[in-house]
Amino acid sequence: MQNMRKKADKPALCAFCHRGVELTFHHLIPRKVHRRTYFRKHVEREQLNRGIWVCRLCHRGIHKRFDEMALAKHFNTSERLLADTALQRHFEWVAKQKS
Repeated sequence: MQNMRKKADKPALCAFCHRGVELTFHHLIPRKVHRRTYFRKHVEREQLNRGIWVCRLCHRGIHKRFDEMALAKHFNTSERLLADTALQRHFEWVAKQKS
């Protein structure tokens, strides 16, 4: 799993569609829930800041499919995101788009 936040560590390709386009950082546990009591008490700061570099189309598809709480509780790893069949289809479609 990619856990690189510094731009110097940014990969060249999207983690899901593998296109070489501009990438954005997707927090595996969305920042919107970081201040919630459960996450403050039970999740380490390092884990809250973990994320992956993805292209805008993949990022948009992830957030369109799941709300922040579902992402935080059930889809907080790249493996879990890839296991979702609807997201797999979305990532396959994105991979066919022009860079």
